[in-house]
Amino acid sequence: MTSQTFVIRSVQAFCYRYPLATPVVTSFGRMLDRPAVFVRAEDEDGRIGWGEVWANFPSTGAEHRARLVNEVLAPVISAFAAIHPLDVFETLTKTTSVLALQSGEPGPFAQAISGIDLAVWDLYARRCNLPLWKLLGGNGSQIRVYASGINPTGSRQMAEAAIGRGHRALKLKVGFDPDADRANLTSLRQLVGDGMLAADANQAWSTARALEIVPHLGEFGLAWLEEPIRADRPWEEWQTLRKGIGIPLAAGENIASRAGFQQALGGDVLRVVQPDIAKWGGLSVCSDIAHDIRRAGKTFCPHYLGGGIGLLASAHLLAGVGGDGLLEVDSNDNPLRDLFCGPVAAISEGTITLGDDPGLGIDPDLVSIEQYRTV
Repeated sequence: MTSQTFVIRSVQAFCYRYPLATPVVTSFGRMLDRPAVFVRAEDEDGRIGWGEVWANFPSTGAEHRARLVNEVLAPVISAFAAIHPLDVFETLTKTTSVLALQSGEPGPFAQAISGIDLAVWDLYARRCNLPLWKLLGGNGSQIRVYASGINPTGSRQMAEAAIGRGHRALKLKVGFDPDADRANLTSLRQLVGDGMLAADANQAWSTARALEIVPHLGEFGLAWLEEPIRADRPWEEWQTLRKGIGIPLAAGENIASRAGFQQALGGDVLRVVQPDIAKWGGLSVCSDIAHDIRRAGKTFCPHYLGGGIGLLASAHLLAGVGGDGLLEVDSNDNPLRDLFCGPVAAISEGTITLGDDPGLGIDPDLVSIEQYRTV
């Protein structure tokens, strides 16, 4: 590992949209295309690192985040000298904190900074001549994965295709008609057998409604139920829900502060905790949080539903932290994911194995997706 100063020469974001034949459906909205904002960071020695910004919602958000990177954040760290990626993360966060407050956009700023942070970590690992998972402290390169993003319509077909690609664990989107949700869960439980089955309600219910519905899902042996209520509901409501149901609860993708994760790690409310490194905190913050999750006796399962670069970085973090968590791999059609996720695309019996090349281990060919570029 190097302790030498490195200088950021340039940072640039590239925005893409892949149109979908079948929309991705959640309880709060639909995605008619798959956006991706990839970030390229280069140092004075010509080394390059890659990252990704969370940009799923709102539907117009990806281009805005790309411009935040290119027009607001990149100039802040042009010619910036750093010893560690955390130096870049802290400088960007502190320098733009008032602007994020003034504009009412702490989320987009945090997401854009996270994407830059991932790129700088990839660059830093390449400078250290280490695969990112090993730089993050990993002892093994194999991790388990699960198929996510299974829609409420055509769910069995999506699940069958995922199993055909090597998956052995599934997660279904729920929060729609209760009878349809139960029918889908019945079908997927039959399909996966004794394998892992989880459900994601995407904040669909009130606490009272969740207490009515969730106890009837006990027969499906769910590994966890994700965000049954709004992520920002008072913690007392989450505690009430935990006491009223017998299914482990999961959340974390919409927690965007250290204090929020500290609360989430206390007690037994959450069994599974899911920070999203492209949405808040990058690797500079979320790597420490992932270790805290494990120390708290909970399961670290990184949340991810975007393009391939952020997915691959999430895989490296999970391998670096270790534990029995699984990597979320979206099941929906998306070449912006498949072309750039490296070994994550090679699923065998529910696992993937990362390589030993420095950094993320990929050099994305953006020319191959030029037809989808918007910024």
